[in-house]
Amino acid sequence: MKKRLIISFSLKAICLYSLFPSFVSCTDRKEFEPQEEKVVLEQFYKQQLENTFEELDSIVLTQDIAEKKEHFWKARKAFKTIEPILAFLDFENYNYLNQANLLKIDEEDATDIKIKNPVGFQVIEESLYGDNPDEKALKELIYKTSQRVKFLRKNHSLQFVKPHQVLWMIRDGFLRASLLGVTAFDVPESTQTLQEVSWVYDGVLKIITVYTSEFNQKELVQNWQSQIEGTQKKLATSQFDTFNFYQYYKDDVHVKLKLWQKTVQDWKVTFPFQQAIAYDADNLFTNTTFNVGYFMDKPDFKLKQEEVTLGKMLFEDPTLSGNGQLSCASCHKQELFLTDGLAKSPGTNRNSPTLFYAALQKGFFHDKRTGSLQGQIIDVVENPNEFHTNLNTVETKVKEHKTYQEKFQQVFSEEVSNVLIREAIASYIASLSPFSSKFDQSMQSEEVVLTPQEINGFNVFMGKGKCATCHFAPLFNGTVPMAYKESELELLGVPKTKDTIHPVLDDDKGRYNLFKTEQRKYFFKTPTVRNSAQTAPYMHNGVYTNLEEVIDFYNKGGGQGLGFDLEYQTLPFDNLQLTSQEKENLVMFLHTLTDGLK
Repeated sequence: MKKRLIISFSLKAICLYSLFPSFVSCTDRKEFEPQEEKVVLEQFYKQQLENTFEELDSIVLTQDIAEKKEHFWKARKAFKTIEPILAFLDFENYNYLNQANLLKIDEEDATDIKIKNPVGFQVIEESLYGDNPDEKALKELIYKTSQRVKFLRKNHSLQFVKPHQVLWMIRDGFLRASLLGVTAFDVPESTQTLQEVSWVYDGVLKIITVYTSEFNQKELVQNWQSQIEGTQKKLATSQFDTFNFYQYYKDDVHVKLKLWQKTVQDWKVTFPFQQAIAYDADNLFTNTTFNVGYFMDKPDFKLKQEEVTLGKMLFEDPTLSGNGQLSCASCHKQELFLTDGLAKSPGTNRNSPTLFYAALQKGFFHDKRTGSLQGQIIDVVENPNEFHTNLNTVETKVKEHKTYQEKFQQVFSEEVSNVLIREAIASYIASLSPFSSKFDQSMQSEEVVLTPQEINGFNVFMGKGKCATCHFAPLFNGTVPMAYKESELELLGVPKTKDTIHPVLDDDKGRYNLFKTEQRKYFFKTPTVRNSAQTAPYMHNGVYTNLEEVIDFYNKGGGQGLGFDLEYQTLPFDNLQLTSQEKENLVMFLHTLTDGLK
């Protein structure tokens, strides 16, 4: 099973009325009176919540472990059926109920770090399926989980919901199931994974059925029903370890994205703001799938070629550093897919990660010490082991350069400033998400064909290998769909050397160095594996020189598989039991993620 550390950034619970201020306007009150669809959907939602807590409460009323598990899965079914609604209504409480069985750590305020024990379905499941379950602890877990569900049933309302929000529920519902649920991300008992995805589709179909009156073209409702039922039959007749994820994305997910777009057009709705995935995206593997401005917290951001070109000039200019000899490109070389090919970069004593797809994440550097591209640039400029200077000095140097003066006027119609310098470099990095690999092309058309071995490698990555529970498709990095608000940190237990006879844990404590939180020792951010076939060596310390070594490390169970005592390891520490053929195919798949350099 895959364990994950839950990291909270103290996101404050936001009242729905503050999100939608017009809902409480006296002049608009009549417009938002309950409609039949809202009433029916709310009744369904609250009935499933009631089913959830009733089944949870029933777990403690029997001593028979088989009956306990039966009640648990009935509760889980009711919960997953309304996942599309609950995740939209109250994302924090959805996460609370569905969090991993790991400590929840809030490091937003360094003076008041909070550590909380996890609660919810995953914790209950692991307790039920563990050896000698602690009845007292189990009872307490169920009580807390059930009480939270009862609270939601009492306080949630769907009377504010508009058609565009219903469409959000539908799309996010089947995409969350397809990018997270289908990988066993939130099901420790992975034998139930595909069944859970089918339950989510039940909920999506229920929403569509309730809102049938919104459809002008009634055949669209039939198309939805046909598509979902077809997918559910596929899920019901498949096993997790042999599931064809490749065909699922091509034949099911992308078809539903196209159908969703037709529904948007049919309902004639507009959306008030952009989400991470563009509303016109009908394929998850293209360079227009994601709104890069969403990740940069700039909703109106648009890539402009002149800004990208200027940013590249600044990126490659060594005169901007303190000694005039180091540029960003010194550690991120174009010919090496924006890495430097070294185990550890001299200035950082850590492996230099690729900047391809770097803009599509929510954390930067191996220890995730900054949360934005601009913050990353500031850190590099001020780091005494890198640029060893400051923003004002960089600004002065750029101003002294006549060509730069002219370029900034042309591009920004403003004089040089350190703010615009950072903006230009950030634009260049934001342009580095081409989605031009063989795998992307095969997903975009029928003309580029993967070999059976490459397809099998992708299926191992998504399924048996558990790779996709940390490296989420389609970005294959650690930024969690569908909110795309958090880039995960993981404890893998990376060794100092390749010695497996007398292994030694690497002494870089990672995230721990920032706040000295004991439970965060050896945690590092999950990078993308796109272009990984071209960016050796691997891991934060560059210990492994080829992909075969990396896969062997994971297959053995990470650090615990090597014998390290790591209480908080997030990697599955059981042997994955991948066959030699599966490991070989996995490497072949990773090679298909190599972009074509221009």
